[in-house]
Amino acid sequence: MKREGNIKISSENMMPIIKKWLYSDKDIFLREIVANGIDAITKFKKLVSMGETTDSGEEFNIKISVDKKARTLTVEDNGIGMTEEEVESYITQIAFSGASDFLAKYEKAGGDGIIGHFGLGFYSAYMVSETVEIFTKSYKDTPAVHWESDGNATYSIEECEKSERGTKIVMHISKEEKEFLEESNIKNLVRKYCSFMPYNVYVSFKGDGKDEPLNSTVPLYAKNPKDCTDEDYKKFYRDTFMDYNEPIFWVHLNMDYPFNLKGILYFPKVRNKVELERGKVKLYCNQVFIADNIKEVIPEFLMLLNGVIDCPDIPLNVSRSFLQNDREVRKISKHITKKVADKLTSLFKNDRQKYETYWEDTSNFIKFGCIKDEEFYDKVKDIIIYKDINGKFVNFKELLREESAAEGKKDEEKKAKTVYYASDELQQAQYIKMFKDAGLSAILCDTFIDPHFLSFIEYKTPDKLNFKRIDADVDGALKDGDGVEDTVLADIFKNSLNNDKITVKFEKLKTDVPAILITDEYMRRYSEMGQMYGMSNGELALTLIVNTANNVIQKMKELDCEKQKFIAKYVYSLALLSFKKLESDELDKFINANLQLLDNYIK
Repeated sequence: MKREGNIKISSENMMPIIKKWLYSDKDIFLREIVANGIDAITKFKKLVSMGETTDSGEEFNIKISVDKKARTLTVEDNGIGMTEEEVESYITQIAFSGASDFLAKYEKAGGDGIIGHFGLGFYSAYMVSETVEIFTKSYKDTPAVHWESDGNATYSIEECEKSERGTKIVMHISKEEKEFLEESNIKNLVRKYCSFMPYNVYVSFKGDGKDEPLNSTVPLYAKNPKDCTDEDYKKFYRDTFMDYNEPIFWVHLNMDYPFNLKGILYFPKVRNKVELERGKVKLYCNQVFIADNIKEVIPEFLMLLNGVIDCPDIPLNVSRSFLQNDREVRKISKHITKKVADKLTSLFKNDRQKYETYWEDTSNFIKFGCIKDEEFYDKVKDIIIYKDINGKFVNFKELLREESAAEGKKDEEKKAKTVYYASDELQQAQYIKMFKDAGLSAILCDTFIDPHFLSFIEYKTPDKLNFKRIDADVDGALKDGDGVEDTVLADIFKNSLNNDKITVKFEKLKTDVPAILITDEYMRRYSEMGQMYGMSNGELALTLIVNTANNVIQKMKELDCEKQKFIAKYVYSLALLSFKKLESDELDKFINANLQLLDNYIK
């Protein structure tokens, strides 16, 4: 007998809100409906394992089909099914949760794998549907039930013909949501949200033995790492992220205590040295996709990686504010950070050579992680390495020991040590040669994050390290005697540059190039950071070191005033090129000066 009734919700105004705003993304309805089917199968299998019922050995699965002519999208499971009373409870009483009731009844037997709540999740179907029908038959010996509602707080319920156990949800798709009647779109949504569902999910099931599920019921991350080969990890990476560049290595997370957490984080190969490319870390709950890159669960710096993390302790539908304030979520985040740091440390200690080959691809990630996460820095600070100008990799402890030994100092006597670095091997080739010839050491810091990172390390180790670019100071080993004053040259540069913010000093170097050095490390870093953030730094106060061993510098005294000014400005522009990126007016002047040189040469 057909009956009609009201859906029991707290307000008649609730249904339009559910239909429109239950989730931020409409397409998530398919995840919810499929997840309910997964729950239903899991419940039934639990009852079978407890001896309360039996199964016929059939394959447990979810079948999805589209009928464009009838404008319907159907999702069918062969799970526990529902009686008429259960439909009334779990569907019409939205505040009552079927999963909660089931777990309460069987909590002693355990309810692992019950994904969510057959209630509000079901109503996500109304975000895309005009009417929704349910055809369901319980595993109990009761009649099958047909339920139907157009989402306006009323419904009808009656017995129906359905011979097989399980539930079929038929969604009559609204005209404005016709995209969900395209089979290709539905398949893409299944791959997005249901890739790792624990039971096979089919779209347009034909039953001819050729059907292929769109999901993997036992994803690689759910397996024991001992049972996974390198090729397994690489294939999983290709299939999950559609990236055919092999990852350089990975971290397999697998723990059951103090919380359940599984996953794999991949270190992708760096494509661009000048920026940090955002990766994609997919978050799952019991193999059901939640979202990408949830920073409350996954530390920000780890989002540079690609990976999947499955944590049943995080509910499917939860607010960001809850995640931010949840103590267990913070513990999960800290644990993930620790496991990544442990993997890097283990690699450094057990296979230093391999670790060094990975460094170019991992260095930006590690440096960014140190800046963003204090605990991560504490764990990895001793495995931060740099390649020096001779091609050797050293960490800071090794670097300090080498330089301390070279100067004959004991560690306890050593104060903050200056470490020289090159930011561009080609542009600073002359300075690198000078250092090599003088037997001096310098490290290479040639990525965009290094100015920030070096300042960060100086802040963390104020009594141990300070950094200067290879062209930002004149070490004693580079000088040929003491500096001398040259009043004639001083007047030439003062009158030519006409800039009170420029201080000019004179040194005779052991090599005749370069003609001029700009040696203000702090102002250069300030300028680089300003340019990175699109800010103008104005005119900088600079110190010029004029190399009196340079032939051009010496001959300047013999030239007329006009040529002296031209050469002074020109060599100053050359020095600026190595110091920073030229401003537009500086670049214009430099280009014009070069054109003038060419013109004079032709004459």
